[in-house]
This record gives sequence, C-alpha cells and structure tokens, in this order.
Amino acid sequence: MKVQAAQPVRVHPPTVVIVGVGLIGGSVGLAVRSRILSGRVIGVGRSSASLAEAKRCGAITETSTDLSRAAAEADIIVVATGVAAIPELLEQIDKAVRPGTLITDAGSTKATIVAAWEKRRRWRRGRFVGGHPIAGSHRRGPAAAAADLFTGRVTVVTPSKNTPAADAEEVGGFWASLGSTVFMMTPREHDFMLAATSHAPHVLAAAIAASTPPESRQLTAGGWRDTTRIAAGDPNLWADILLDNVTAVAKALSRIARNAEKILEALEKNDRKKLVSLLKRAKEDRDAVGS
Repeated sequence: MKVQAAQPVRVHPPTVVIVGVGLIGGSVGLAVRSRILSGRVIGVGRSSASLAEAKRCGAITETSTDLSRAAAEADIIVVATGVAAIPELLEQIDKAVRPGTLITDAGSTKATIVAAWEKRRRWRRGRFVGGHPIAGSHRRGPAAAAADLFTGRVTVVTPSKNTPAADAEEVGGFWASLGSTVFMMTPREHDFMLAATSHAPHVLAAAIAASTPPESRQLTAGGWRDTTRIAAGDPNLWADILLDNVTAVAKALSRIARNAEKILEALEKNDRKKLVSLLKRAKEDRDAVGS
C-alpha cells in the first residue's frame, strides 16, 4: 500500500456547497466556518426542516432544496449522503457545475462511487476525487455535528489511476484544512481496509446486540455498551454500506470467525494456556492502536 499525507491548502473566498447536512455534512460546515475557510456555506437537502436546523446550528449560511442551482454557484462541493445515493447525485451535480469545480464526498465505501464517476470521465465538467473522513458517531442529524469532528482524525482520499495529481492534492488539502490527517490510496485498498476496521465490526456489534436475551439487558455495563454502541447506527445506511462492500466484508468476517473458532476450541478443551495466549495476542494487537 502506498500512502501519502496531504497538506492543508487555503482557497479564498470559496463558496462551499454541502449536500446532506447531517452529522458529517454539518460538521464539515461547522469546521469550514470556524476555521474561516469560507463565508458562504450552502446546505442542500430534501427536508426544509433539517436544513433549517443546520442553519440554526451554524453549520451553513444558506439553505437550498435545488441541487442544480446550488451546484452552479459552488467552488467546492461535498456530498455527505448515504453511499447508495452518491453516484446519482454526482451525475446531477456534474451537469450543473461550472467547469473545474472541485467535488468530493464522504461515503464509507469508495470503489463503486469512483468507478461510476470514471465511466464518463472524459465528458466531466467537475473534478471529483473520492473521500472518506473516518470520524463520526451513531448519532444522526446536524444537532450532533461538531466543528472539531475531523481534528486529529484520518480522512482517506481515493483518486483513480486517471485522476490528475493536482486534483487529488487539492481535495486532500481541503480535508486537511478541516483538521484531518489525510492519506491517499486506491478505492479498492480503502474498501478492503475499512471492511476490517469498520464494516465487519458493525456486523459483529449488531450480532451481539441481537443475541443478547432481553432479560439480560438490565445487567449490561460498560463492556457490552462499548462493544455494541455502533449497532445503534442507521440500519438503512449500514445495509447500503455492507452490500456495496460485500466481498471484502465477507473476507473480514471469515478471518474473525477463524479466530473465534480458535478461542471456542480452547474453551471446549479447557486449555487455559492456549486461551491465555489467544487473549494475550488480541490484547497486544488492541494496545498497538492506542486509546
């Protein structure tokens, strides 16, 4: 894997358009405004109520339910919706933007999104480079957004083999300007790694939550709650993520199953030495990540 850190860039005075002003989109807006990167941030969505809430929270300065009109005024566009909607939204955006407009997204999967864009690259008006800020929460909506959500967190930028280096650096610079540490890798590398670190863990959290007997819930404490917290995420959003990355997720779950089988075998054989060894290795791997 080849990774490359991007440096912050300053573009003055850009009009930033955010499509989808929930947790991630709202946090983009708050970060842009708190860092004085733009004085004009337009939030685009289907719900006037949600857009009004985002404006009250200070995430955006203007609202619009007309994607094409907002895109035509943009210098930078961030698409922060569920992954299933992103390819079609990019098509609509590209038809409306001024030539050369910078576009990125915040989708949790990248291969399908980038491939859809690349099919029509030679006719594109905008300059799209995929992105994924690895930050967030099971909470939803602009009320959950935070200006420092990306500070000290990783954002992965996923150029294709045909993406101009300058475009990738500019998108990386945008995310770095919000406080992220930016790494660049291919869309497939991203999806393979996120299957292990995000997508498969969500499946496990959901399985644990679903397997806990109702009568045991009153006995849950920190361990159960920490382990299952992400299972509280939006089921529709997560179904789209998992189905879009099904091959890599299946491989990650198979690796987890093999390790679970080793632990189960040690338990069934009452092999304390083996059990301690397996738990010790897991502890070392977890400790290596830090707090």
